[in-house]
Amino acid sequence: MADDPRRGRPDRALDRRILALAVPALGALVAEPLFVLVDSAVVGRLGTAPLAGLALASTVLLTVVGLCVFLAYATTAAVARRLGAGDVRGALTLGVDGMWLAAGLGTVLAVALVLTAPWVVTALGARGDVTGQAVAYLRWSAPGLPGMLLVLAATGALRGLQDTRTPLWTAAGGAVVNAVLNVALVLGAGLGIAGSGLGTALTQLAMGAVLTVVVVRGAVSAGASVAPALGGVVAGARAGAPLLLRTLSLRAAILLTAVVATGLGPAALAGHQVVAAVWGLTAFALDALAIAAQALVGRSLGADDVTATRAVLHRTLQWGTGTGVVLGVAVAASAWALPAAFTDDPAVRSAATAGLLVAALFMPVAGWVFVLDGVLIGAGDGRYLAAAGMVTLVAYAPAAWAVAVWAPDATAGATTGGTTGLAWLWVAFAGVFMAARAVATGLRARGSRWMVTGA
Repeated sequence: MADDPRRGRPDRALDRRILALAVPALGALVAEPLFVLVDSAVVGRLGTAPLAGLALASTVLLTVVGLCVFLAYATTAAVARRLGAGDVRGALTLGVDGMWLAAGLGTVLAVALVLTAPWVVTALGARGDVTGQAVAYLRWSAPGLPGMLLVLAATGALRGLQDTRTPLWTAAGGAVVNAVLNVALVLGAGLGIAGSGLGTALTQLAMGAVLTVVVVRGAVSAGASVAPALGGVVAGARAGAPLLLRTLSLRAAILLTAVVATGLGPAALAGHQVVAAVWGLTAFALDALAIAAQALVGRSLGADDVTATRAVLHRTLQWGTGTGVVLGVAVAASAWALPAAFTDDPAVRSAATAGLLVAALFMPVAGWVFVLDGVLIGAGDGRYLAAAGMVTLVAYAPAAWAVAVWAPDATAGATTGGTTGLAWLWVAFAGVFMAARAVATGLRARGSRWMVTGA
């Protein structure tokens, strides 16, 4: 239902629906950045080289997992449409097919990452002690990839069914287990950065198993098959391909940012890890609203309700921008205190503070971008998002290149060089890249071609 102009205030029922989905989704989404934050806080006590190695390795791991986020996004949209059309059995069948795809893909990627870890970190510019630390983390965390991807697919199915509470409780339990395992294995057992990777892998496998049981039970109750169906798995892969390309452009930008940070020196790279971890936490928090938009848009389009779709678009954009403002203020206010939780190195602290202040400035833009992404994903507009992603990557690359070429040399001043360079790098990423995405998605949302109705 749209806003009622006679009342002069937003439709409270729509707000309640948005928050009922977004608040639990927030808890589930925050789990992955919390894993990285906990890993960073624990590993940071081992020294600058381990923290820098974790910065590079976690970027690679999150890139691999992030490229597979289509397992959640495509499944959410498809399941929500079927639910809106009244086909619960068909909705759960789509969810199970997505989970089979996730299990197979996760196994292949785990093996590949173990075998190629040294080449990957070297190609990204790792040098000296940082190389060994990054390789150790990647190899010990890789076995958790099947669990990570199962979490994505199962969570997507549950979101499409308008259930964001089950992923919340699973993620909350996983965050606690991960923190305990990291402290026990890294500091208690003395395994170093390898213990951090192992703890994360064990946690992700356990989370994947829990969510698999939940979805399978629901499918059996609805009379849906839980056996692997080649046609359904292939259809899921085909539907997710455009979103894979869209995500590839985003992850390429993140990798490019990490490569430039590596070239700025160990202090800047370690500081970038702190800023990236905080940005990831806030970005996933904003994405909770995007998930609500995905589920609500998919269901309303499946029910042939264009008016409700427009209402969701407008209201979630208001929520996203406002939340971005609040988060930006919070990050800016804590920019001097947060780095101290990760490192005692003054050069790293200085660089991280500068990066956090820049990131905070652009968070309202990020709120707008994330919500529009969610709306278009929920509508199944993956092809446009794929094309727009490549265009925005092309717009960002020159800005990142300029930082790499003209940023002050960190060797010229241990604190000044890394601090200034990292600040300009985040102007390029959080400013230029996010602005390009805001324009691309905003132009699409103004029209109506993305509002295709029906199951």
